[in-house]
Amino acid sequence: MVDKKKKPVFDLSNYQIETSTKTQTVTIESTGDEFEVTIKPMSWSKRNKLISKCLTFDGAGNSGFDGDLYVKEALKDIIVDSPWGRTTEAFLATIDSRLGVALEQLVPKAFEDDEASVPDIKKD
Repeated sequence: MVDKKKKPVFDLSNYQIETSTKTQTVTIESTGDEFEVTIKPMSWSKRNKLISKCLTFDGAGNSGFDGDLYVKEALKDIIVDSPWGRTTEAFLATIDSRLGVALEQLVPKAFEDDEASVPDIKKD
């Protein structure tokens, strides 16, 4: 008989997002102002659903990506506590680029680990 090494049991918990929130300090680079927000992780499924919502295709099969929609929807989803209260579309429409750029740093990259970039994606 051949002695086979026993493989370790697969541990799903190694691949699940943490359900707990974390406090993160946001710094506005141009002013040095700092504040804290509480954020929750975005699941792989939620990120994919949001990416799909932001992808567009024209009749010729050319693709586009609505980055503005992606960032706003992600911020509304991940920020659970902030100095301004709930992160809403109305709130995001009132902030200037200094605060917007600082908040953008909290958003998970849409295509960070993907090999295909948006222009490479074609409609079948």
